[in-house]
Amino acid sequence: MGRSKSSHIWMQRHVNDEYVQRAQKEGYRSRASYKLLEIQEKDRILKPGQVVVDLGAAPGGWSQVAAAIVGDQGKVLAMDILDMDGIPGVEFLQGDFREQEVMNQLINLLEGRSVDLVVSDIAPNASGVRAVDQPRAMYLAELALDFARTTLKSGGSFVTKLFQGEGFDDYIRDARSSFNRVVTRKPKSSRAKSREVYMVATDYKS
Repeated sequence: MGRSKSSHIWMQRHVNDEYVQRAQKEGYRSRASYKLLEIQEKDRILKPGQVVVDLGAAPGGWSQVAAAIVGDQGKVLAMDILDMDGIPGVEFLQGDFREQEVMNQLINLLEGRSVDLVVSDIAPNASGVRAVDQPRAMYLAELALDFARTTLKSGGSFVTKLFQGEGFDDYIRDARSSFNRVVTRKPKSSRAKSREVYMVATDYKS
């Protein structure tokens, strides 16, 4: 069966995308790498020697960036329900972070080290119906925030993708109850028409 007109248009836009082309040239797994790089430039959330957990990591663009910055003394743990090809300096755990068995595996991989940073670029499969997609996106963001509260050390940081719409303001208020600094970022590499932004929450009050 041939591609629909809309999927053909999407593919053309994707192929011609500046950040897709840059990712291919510079060896990144996805254009999403540049979103984290832009956040890093502004907020300096990644530092050498840190322990970082990347939720919904596949295909690994954010894990690549994190591993390069934290270096050999750091640790990057990537988690996803999908499989992911290996990345030097990244330990991958396939599974759903909501499940206790998967959390137990994560704790073992941490080897007693506390988590400095949790990052999440998770988004639900889009249906195109905002009344359906927005609650799904907020639910995933809430799960990621709960995970961060469970695993972060005092003073740690959390970055997550959000979509502006119903529940957004309440989510930001909730995050501010746990972090001393909460800002939102719209990276240049985020498509202009997209409602996505990134919440950067630092200095966790454990």
